Amino acid sequence: MTQPAEHSTNAAHHSPSAGEEQDTLKALMPVIPIVLPVVGGVLMFLLAFIAIYMG
Repeated sequence: MTQPAEHSTNAAHHSPSAGEEQDTLKALMPVIPIVLPVVGGVLMFLLAFIAIYMG
């Protein structure tokens, strides 16, 4: 008889460890003070544009 194949889930192979998540957050922290105001300005512009267009 043949040996049964070993079964494993893909999540076990592709799940990041806690250390990798912390490194990603540490890499993004210096950029957040620049990105948040820019995204806020774009959102305000879009909302004003919609208000003018609809009015």
